[in-house]
Amino acid sequence: MRPLLALLTLAVVSASAQAADFVVDQKGNQFAPRKLSVKVGDTVEFRNTDTTPHNVFSLSAPKTFDLGAFTKGQSKKVTFDKPGVVEVECAIHPEMKMSVEVKD
Repeated sequence: MRPLLALLTLAVVSASAQAADFVVDQKGNQFAPRKLSVKVGDTVEFRNTDTTPHNVFSLSAPKTFDLGAFTKGQSKKVTFDKPGVVEVECAIHPEMKMSVEVKD
């Protein structure tokens, strides 16, 4: 039983070691970049460097979230755990849209 536990622990450590972090900037009422490709397990930090608050959310099936409103200098993170295309928007500025393609 112990070798199986060691193997499972190694698999979890290996998977987390391969995860990457990305940054999406919010400035000028736009996301930068507007398209991003990540892998399952990767984390995206939404950083507000704009002069106005933003409320980043997604209603997409692979990942639904609502980060709430946050102002200049603040950031919030989302970890993507399922493959698919996630459409991201700002509830305050409907013209702000981007997509995150999450691959296996």
